[in-house]
Amino acid sequence: MINIYRTDNRVISEIDQYMDGAWVQLTAPSLEECAEVSEHYGIDIADIRAALDDEESSRIGLEDDYTLILVDIPSAEMRNNRHSYTTIPLGILLKEDVIITVCAEDTAVLRSFVEQRIRDFSTKKQMRFTYQILYNACMVYQSLLRSIDRKRTEIEERIDRNTEDVDLIDLHELESNLVYFATSLRANSVVLDRLNRYGRLRQYSEDQELLEDVIIENKQAIEMTQIYRDIINGTRELMSAVINNRLNNVMKYLAAITIVMSIPTIISGLWGMNVNGKWMPLSNTPYGFGIICILTLVICIAVMIILHKRKML
Repeated sequence: MINIYRTDNRVISEIDQYMDGAWVQLTAPSLEECAEVSEHYGIDIADIRAALDDEESSRIGLEDDYTLILVDIPSAEMRNNRHSYTTIPLGILLKEDVIITVCAEDTAVLRSFVEQRIRDFSTKKQMRFTYQILYNACMVYQSLLRSIDRKRTEIEERIDRNTEDVDLIDLHELESNLVYFATSLRANSVVLDRLNRYGRLRQYSEDQELLEDVIIENKQAIEMTQIYRDIINGTRELMSAVINNRLNNVMKYLAAITIVMSIPTIISGLWGMNVNGKWMPLSNTPYGFGIICILTLVICIAVMIILHKRKML
């Protein structure tokens, strides 16, 4: 799908033809749409379709009459029947007085500009608009990172009440999200450093300040990712320790119950041996059976008291 936008007097509007100072947005474009844009602006179709390859790495390509900036942005997906996050490429092509963005799906990073939730942006200021897109991508990263940490907190709050196998699986999914984010953010960091060094790209003083803000926010997102990964590792170790401790407690209680229950078994086994009655204590005593039962009960109670004092019951 091809959408063309242009800002006039700080108001963005959709137009139906290619114009100078416009923003051409390609969302999951077909081969024919890519060929149309390629032919109209004289851009290699391979560069236009680069962002449609999920395995494409972040990079900058400086051609004779246009520049390709390829970065990774966050995206939501269903993985293992769970809402998860991953990263997808976003291509930004700068050609004379037009900026072209290419993405495999409708993303919140660009939707914010279409819905005019980003103030003071202009499609006519290419580099500033590019930096604002990158800055917004960093903000989306940080927002999703906080969402991941909230989910981790919810799991952690259930540890002392009821920990299930699904919680460990959820933690693994959260950690997988952070791995995707960390890899993409580090690759984006390389692109931002190159943008900061390349003198060919037109930059005004305020644009340079915005780029520095983007670099700072990207570094902060990288730090947040590492911190949350460490916390999730600690949470998973805590859950494993809690589960092991509960298992140990169950085994301890079962061992204590086995000890107590073995006492009547031993006594009844001794008195039930097939020997002459005259050699069996209390065999001819009135109420002998009751006496043995009471004696067995007393021994069991004494053993239970001893186990309780040793915190085994």
